[in-house]
Amino acid sequence: MSVAPSPSVSAERVRVGLVGAGGIAVVAHLPTLKALQDRIEVVGIADLDADRVAKVADEWGIPGRYESVDGLIEGEKPELLIVCTPPSAHRDAVLKGLRSGAWVWCEKPPVLSLAEYDEIQAAESEGGPYASFVVQHRFGSGAATLKKQVQEGTLGRPLVALCNTLWFRPHSYYEVPWRGRWDTEGGGPAMGHGIHQMDLLFEILGDWTEVTAKAEALDREVETEDVSFAIVRFENGAIASVVNSVLSPRETSYLRFDFQDATVELEHLYGYDNSSWTWTPAPHVAADDVERRRAVESWSPEENIPSSHKQQLSELLDAMAAGERPRASGHDGRRTLEFISALYQSAETNRTIRREDLAAEGIYYTGMHDANFIYGSSRLAEASPSSTDGR
Repeated sequence: MSVAPSPSVSAERVRVGLVGAGGIAVVAHLPTLKALQDRIEVVGIADLDADRVAKVADEWGIPGRYESVDGLIEGEKPELLIVCTPPSAHRDAVLKGLRSGAWVWCEKPPVLSLAEYDEIQAAESEGGPYASFVVQHRFGSGAATLKKQVQEGTLGRPLVALCNTLWFRPHSYYEVPWRGRWDTEGGGPAMGHGIHQMDLLFEILGDWTEVTAKAEALDREVETEDVSFAIVRFENGAIASVVNSVLSPRETSYLRFDFQDATVELEHLYGYDNSSWTWTPAPHVAADDVERRRAVESWSPEENIPSSHKQQLSELLDAMAAGERPRASGHDGRRTLEFISALYQSAETNRTIRREDLAAEGIYYTGMHDANFIYGSSRLAEASPSSTDGR
């Protein structure tokens, strides 16, 4: 199908349409859009639930109200379409937006497979429209400062990293019908929770080359995993461990980067600012090299820009105005999805998966999971009547 030419982005406010009127739209996106109202105008919102659309539209003063993506696009002709639906609806909404000529900003996870991601890339045009995905943690000033230091070699070579998303989701969380299922969520905490920290890990350390992983459903009643562990090797030689869990009562999001000359740590939960980061010089730097110690310790940016939807959207609007591909799209949008696919493939096949061996066909290209592999099989066996008390 041919792609409609991207509407020119004028100096006036960008016309924005919102797809999905649920929690993430109300909690994150609508406050963000209001904060940027000097640059955007929300012209319409769509959701299958007409009552919800009316309630949200009334609350936020949105004029256009629709029950379908098609109706929203046809009725309002948005320049930017923001997709806040459950994951299984991402592909269709993103493609409809791109083919109408709108740029698209879609919530995580991007889509349910690499095949779907490639469909989206094929629908993009040089100079726009492009599809970008919500991974707001790479957009804070702390991450930007560390990335610059890595590029300039200020901290020495990267050697070791930890990337932990240790969150807690009660059993009731999975009573929502689309959660914890391969066909509607595409995976467990690796796909829907840890994706933010993993994206930031790759933003700092670059491309990965291989992954060895284990994943299991230890406690939650889900089709997917509820915890995963992975060992990752990077092109630059660094090695990282990655843990994603929804079973951890003391919740934390923690990244640690050990370089030759410093350790850099980030600990937060759902968002950070500069105070969430610490830079620790290596003993030899602190003792012997005053200039290098100053370089390591003087990390604090001139501005304190928190990780946020607002910061990412601001950069996306800049890219639209310039007709340039935004960050968190294309190659570096696919990179994290490739890693998640490889993580599941490694866990289910008990093999190390190299990035260069990822195929453009087969089970882990068209999906994330081999249906013959059952997560939680040991837990289910222990819980079955035949395995207890001799019954």
